[in-house]
Parts: sequence; C-alpha cells; structure tokens
Amino acid sequence: MNTRILLVEDDERLAELTAEYLTKNDLDVSIEPRGDTAEARILAEQPDLVILDVMLPGKDGFEVCRAVRSQYRGVILMLTARDEDFDQILGLEMGADDYIAKPVQPRVLLARIKALLRRLPSPEAANGESDNMVFGQFKISQATRTASLAGQTIDLTTAEFDLLWLLANHAGNVLSRDDLLQELRGIGFDGLDRSIDARISRLRKKLNDDPENPTRIKTVRGKGYLFSKHDWN
Repeated sequence: MNTRILLVEDDERLAELTAEYLTKNDLDVSIEPRGDTAEARILAEQPDLVILDVMLPGKDGFEVCRAVRSQYRGVILMLTARDEDFDQILGLEMGADDYIAKPVQPRVLLARIKALLRRLPSPEAANGESDNMVFGQFKISQATRTASLAGQTIDLTTAEFDLLWLLANHAGNVLSRDDLLQELRGIGFDGLDRSIDARISRLRKKLNDDPENPTRIKTVRGKGYLFSKHDWN
C-alpha cells in the first residue's frame, strides 16, 4: 500500500502541482485547502504524513498542529515562509517534526519526505527484537519508538524521538549541531538553523531536566550537546 499523505495547502495551483509530482513518485496524496477542516481529516484518516502550510483559511497551521499532535502519531512537515525563524521555531514548538521553506522545490520536498518516512517504525521492526537502552530510570526502545522515565511514557514527536535516540546512542560524547543535522536531516549546520536547539529545549522539559542547569542533556559551550550516562535516578 502506498504511503498516504495529506497536503494542507490553500493555493490550489501549487497544491495540484505538488500532489501531481508526489503521486508520480508513488505517494498517495490527498489535498485539503482549509485549516479548520484539516484537523478533523488528520485525526479521522491518520495519514502517514501531513504537509501543513502555515497560512491557511479558517485556522492557521500552528493551531492545526497543536490541536492534532497529541492524537496523531504520524509525521508533520510544515511549510514556512523563507527565512522566518519565528515560523520555523514556533512550528517545532507546536510539535511539527520538520519544516521546509517556501517556495518549495519538488525534489527537495520529496527527499525530505522520504527521509522522514524512513524513521517510522515498520511492522516487522515493531514485532522483532527491540533495540533498548536503559539509563537509570530512563528507557528508550528504537523498535517500538517509545521512551519512558520512572515508568511514565514520554510523549514524543517523530523528530524528538530521533534526536533523543541519537543523543542516547552516543551517551557521554558531545555531538555538535552539524553532527546532529547531518544525521537527522542530511544537511550541515549553516550557523542559523535553530531547529536542534528548539527540540533540545522541548526534550529537556519532557525529561524533567532543569532548563537553567541541565544535567541530563548538557550544553557543552562552543561544541554541542551531551547526553549524560548518569543523572537518571
């Protein structure tokens, strides 16, 4: 069965061209032009991935993302205005898994979609042997893509899980922003991209890490981030 994508975009011509290109690349694309009706469709249809524009009639993309995130387990890729850091960071804070700036190059969009979908768990992986890591009261499983702290499941977006797994898999070692972006998005750090910082901030909150003096995901000044092997009790 083809991957199901819901494209939430009110520019009719752009939506049609984008859907046509993605369909030619074996993706099953549906179009939704309004934000206020997109929410119900996302929750009812549970597509594998949602491409969500920020500027929409009825309800903007940020509102839609925030409304569905706790009940939608697929991937949310937001379309933001070019060079608008506020849009990009706010989208991540609302629970988006990634963002791409408009105007969108179809090949770049397709590559980003494929990269995001590769991180979704397959049925075979979910039923197979789990790759687990345990640090005190913190547990994380790659096969089931779940994490828990002191027995409580942590609600993570796809992108948050990927970042947390990568950091945990290199526990005790410093990973730079460039390392993280190359691994997670296939791009280098341009000195401006704040997506990693935003996700680290969200992860710290969910891991009950002190934002003023974090000990679980530490900032190593001038170098990057370090996932502690300790401090999990």
